[in-house]
Amino acid sequence: MIKKNHILPLLIGFVMAFSQPLAAQTEAVAISTTPADSLSLDSIISKVVNTYPSVKEAEEAVKRADTKVELARSGHYPNVSANASYSHIGPVTKFSLPGFGEVQMNPNDNYAATIDVSQSISDFGKTAANIAYQRETQVLGKQTLQQVKQQLSIRAIHTYYSLLFLQEAIDIKNEQLANLQHHLDFINKKMETGSATRYEELSTKVKISGVKSQKLDILASIRVQQAVLNILLGEPETAQHFVKEKLTVDDPAILPDTMINMAVRNRDEMKIAREKTRLAELNLNLVKSQNTPDLRAFVSAGAKDGYLPKIYQFKPNYVAGLNLHIPIFDGNRNKNQRLLAQSGIQTSIYETERLQREVAGDVIKNSANVETAAQKVKQFELQLKQAREAFSLAETSFKAGAITNLDLLDATTAVSNSRLMLLKSEIDYAISIYDLQAAVGKHMFE
Repeated sequence: MIKKNHILPLLIGFVMAFSQPLAAQTEAVAISTTPADSLSLDSIISKVVNTYPSVKEAEEAVKRADTKVELARSGHYPNVSANASYSHIGPVTKFSLPGFGEVQMNPNDNYAATIDVSQSISDFGKTAANIAYQRETQVLGKQTLQQVKQQLSIRAIHTYYSLLFLQEAIDIKNEQLANLQHHLDFINKKMETGSATRYEELSTKVKISGVKSQKLDILASIRVQQAVLNILLGEPETAQHFVKEKLTVDDPAILPDTMINMAVRNRDEMKIAREKTRLAELNLNLVKSQNTPDLRAFVSAGAKDGYLPKIYQFKPNYVAGLNLHIPIFDGNRNKNQRLLAQSGIQTSIYETERLQREVAGDVIKNSANVETAAQKVKQFELQLKQAREAFSLAETSFKAGAITNLDLLDATTAVSNSRLMLLKSEIDYAISIYDLQAAVGKHMFE
């Protein structure tokens, strides 16, 4: 995640590794981008949270959890099956009775067909415990989906504002280059009359070269950020985007203590931690239920041959009864499973406590960043105002011959740099507001 208050140094430092040809190629790409291609922050977030693969993965996990709930419910339903069999046996039992002749006890060919039904009468809470556990897994899956969307939204916000800063920075650098070129033309005309020196010309050209170098770095950074944005949007890496300006963000006027309470209550991380604790408790109940009796009723009805005296004739038959299963000794498996489940509960409790501390620190940090960023905006607004006033005085002095052209250039550069720093402070302020809103648990997506 991009750190606040370090956007420009981070981006410029990152792209210094890019070669000059790459930067030049980037310039042509960036210049072809127009406001007609612009994307709003809301549209970017909406597309990212609806199409990104990790969101689809989390949605699939929720579907699996839904299926597991239905699978757990099947413990309440009867098991019904149809069975048919054929067997040929030999030899068969035969004996002779005086006056009756030979009697055969079984046919050689045996046929049977049955419908078997088995229904749980009571499993002493096994199925109920499993359903409760799977339902909690379902809730955890949905909460995890929200967390994935929130994390992607924050990434999208930082990428958006990085690209916005670079777009505006290019405009400022273009204006600065135009002013410098105008001054260079002016110096060249003065040199023709002998009223300007070679030093003034070279100094201006050095300033132009420096600004062009900065512009190339910024253009390369634009290409990098566009690639990051395209990855989030699922578009080709070479797609070009221009983002719409959005610097006005409402500052949540909430006291720090209240914000901490809100964060502990609303942050996805805290909700997930609490769900994990609840899930661990339900897992313990499920483990305990595995060592309880199980009472089932069964019935089987059908027809088969082999009944005396007409052993080749099919006759209806049935069997019905109860089956009681009582665990007596399982080699201490259930006991050890309970110990593991209890350890899982304690681990979840510790995780919740750790996250609570981290969330509180996150809120305090982001709250401080908002205050600092707001102060910097005011500071650079004043600085820009002063730079413009100084430039106005420098223009007047230059026309009166009181200062040199290079002094005027310095005043022009101060205005451009002040505009750039004000823009950066406004971007930092907007990002810090969004980070604070996310820190207290507000979702950045609809």
